[in-house]
Amino acid sequence: MNVQNRSVKGNVSKLYCFSFLKMTLFPMAIITLFWKDQIGLSLADILLLQAIFSGTSVLFEYPSGYISDRLGYRVALIMASMLAIIGWTYYLFADTFVHVLLAEIILGCAWAFISGSDSALLFETLRSQQQEDGYARFDGRMTGFAQTGEAAGALFAGVMYAAWPLFPFVGQIAVWFVALLLCLSMKEPAVEGETHIHSHLAEALKTCRYALRENRHVRATIIFGAVLGLASFYTVWLIQPYMQESGVPVAWFGPAWAGANMTVACCSLISHRLRFVLGDRWLIALFVLLVLVGYGGLSMLTGVWSFLFYYVLTAMRGLQGPIMRNHLQHAGSRRNRASILSLHSLVFRFLFVLTGPLVGLAADNYGLRPTFALLAFMFVVFLVPLSRLFLATLPAGPGRTSRA
Repeated sequence: MNVQNRSVKGNVSKLYCFSFLKMTLFPMAIITLFWKDQIGLSLADILLLQAIFSGTSVLFEYPSGYISDRLGYRVALIMASMLAIIGWTYYLFADTFVHVLLAEIILGCAWAFISGSDSALLFETLRSQQQEDGYARFDGRMTGFAQTGEAAGALFAGVMYAAWPLFPFVGQIAVWFVALLLCLSMKEPAVEGETHIHSHLAEALKTCRYALRENRHVRATIIFGAVLGLASFYTVWLIQPYMQESGVPVAWFGPAWAGANMTVACCSLISHRLRFVLGDRWLIALFVLLVLVGYGGLSMLTGVWSFLFYYVLTAMRGLQGPIMRNHLQHAGSRRNRASILSLHSLVFRFLFVLTGPLVGLAADNYGLRPTFALLAFMFVVFLVPLSRLFLATLPAGPGRTSRA
């Protein structure tokens, strides 16, 4: 193994650490309470805020992925870390909806640069070591580190918030300074056989055509994965008021959030093994079943422990993430890998922009449990045909399809 390969190999452990840090979100377990109690936002305001956050990500998602493919995945992660520091610092001075909105727009840009770049850097690092066939296993570990980081942050969130409402945000700024130093120490894998690009616009449009029109499996994976992502994303913003409404003590919020993220972590680690045991068809059926059970339980049951059905949805998120990304990674090449992953995130964010505020209005006007019942019905209506389309386009090989 030459010096270049040895230095690049160190990216794997550094990406594990970066995943831990990027998701050590101290404010996350208390952010809805902070918005409601400190800023005075309604649930409709909060879902609108997240729709705007997603809208920002939509605007920057694909351009950031394309920039990452051109300038390098390490550069994109450095830019993301710097933007995250600025965004969380702005929160220290926020006291109105507009101030929070500006902070979220900056953070939306940061997440757009992360989206696809860390996963693509992992895949290219593995490819330089001839280990790309094991990507799903490494991706599961990276997701496991990410969710462990979020769980660790959640454990301290409640205590920090009780001591000083801005304390979690100060801690978040420190975390991103460490992440920035880590990104600076990463190495970019060598680019082999890169062709000269005459027009960046033409190249970007070519990748869009490949992912959304020419390759049926990539298109089906992007759409199906985006809807699965939505199924676990609405509850991220609604579970805290749901717990509050169910009489869950505030002191439980941090540990409960930590438990949810550990569920994602554990399920991410076993997703590739479960796929081997069940096969794609039964695994996809399991995803749909978990969505129905999760929302059904949240809508029909009452009591302090009813929030545990949220864990069913987080289990689905942990299982499906590495599997969907594995399909997309093998469908791409070095010149468009981050771009394809960013298109996946773009579709997810775009769908949330369209639907998030409506879900917030439904929760404000009709209550959380009726809203969860409606979501259970809607997701089954959409996920069943999308899952059949995904399965119908599966490539013959183990998670592979033709490259662009």
